[in-house]
Amino acid sequence: MSKFTRMKKITSIILIALMVLLAACGGGDKTSGDSEGSSDEPIKIGALYPFTGDLALLGQESFRGVELAVEEINANGGINGRQIEIVKGDAVDPDAAQSEANRLINQENISMIVGSYSSGISFAASEVAERNGALYWELGAVADNITDRGYKSILRTNPPASKFSAVHINFIKNVVTEKLGKGLNELKVAIAHEDSSYGTTIANEAVKLAEEEGINIVSVQPYASGSNDLSSVILNIKKEEPDVLIVVSYINDAIILSRQMNELSVDVPVFIGSGGGHTMVDFQKAVGELAENVLNVDFPQYEINREATPGMDEFIEAYKEKYGNEPSSGHSVANYMGMKVVLDVLKETGGDLDPEKVREAAMNYKAEKGTTATGWGVEFDPETGQNIASEPYVTQWIDGKLLTVYPEEVAIEEPRINE
Repeated sequence: MSKFTRMKKITSIILIALMVLLAACGGGDKTSGDSEGSSDEPIKIGALYPFTGDLALLGQESFRGVELAVEEINANGGINGRQIEIVKGDAVDPDAAQSEANRLINQENISMIVGSYSSGISFAASEVAERNGALYWELGAVADNITDRGYKSILRTNPPASKFSAVHINFIKNVVTEKLGKGLNELKVAIAHEDSSYGTTIANEAVKLAEEEGINIVSVQPYASGSNDLSSVILNIKKEEPDVLIVVSYINDAIILSRQMNELSVDVPVFIGSGGGHTMVDFQKAVGELAENVLNVDFPQYEINREATPGMDEFIEAYKEKYGNEPSSGHSVANYMGMKVVLDVLKETGGDLDPEKVREAAMNYKAEKGTTATGWGVEFDPETGQNIASEPYVTQWIDGKLLTVYPEEVAIEEPRINE
């Protein structure tokens, strides 16, 4: 072979290699982050919830709201003609949340995840998102430290635990004192809470706010949510004879607490739950008449002023049509509203999932209170990613129904205190 022939062959090999390299760079998989938004491939979004295990009841209920929001937008053509595809991760606990977040991001090539119901799961999964340059949308977990870490990789649509505590104290200040005929400094308030970040955050913030208002906190009783016997907690509460008991529970401990309080003849004039188990239909079914007049601070529930929650009726109808029953908790509508915000923001990016572009679009996204199915507005704090226009409401079990009683703009019934 001549020198010229060898050079010609080498040149051909180099040209072929360059063509292959250029093809690889320009024709890669754009499924999870098409910057132009022109592909007909689905837009893939991860969803991390506890689908199995102890937290599955509310984990699945929360995901149903996400699922309905996605089905709604897909039925209307998706985003730029592209369908939304949810890739699920079963996050039964914080360890599983880390591994599933890693799988979604690094194996499924997902750049945006929604979740997660549980604060421990959210904290762990969002940490993985931060390390890997992905974006995490929290639609239901409430611990303040989820959005207090200075991360630019997280956005949260629902209110944090500190707002639950603020509503507790405002309700006591504005309603309970008048109903009981006592001043703030005369009230005795006890707190019982499960000891994860969810319960601890609400309890600690309630203590702080109560002290600022001059309210006397006579007892704070933490316990493990998996406990089968809460009698020692209850007896400590009984000893203090509080006017108000603030409780933070998941459903199993909420049921145990109510039953054992009845068995031990502990009757507190004002019992206020904090989300979790006390808003569940299954709680009322399990304890029956013991649920009557139990108050609860939580996400919006379904017996609420419809003028303040446009879209609520349509959500309930869609839920019943798909799942064959009424929603069992407000977690589903909270996640539905949150997912609709996520999808509205993606419309602004044209379906582009680049985390920086999505976050920038979210910062420019605004909605007034009273314009969403939950009644919440939308305005994200640029420092934390927290939606500062969302807030919990107070509901009460009255005649077997969970009715919204506070604040006035969403209430459909007067709260019943000491009846």
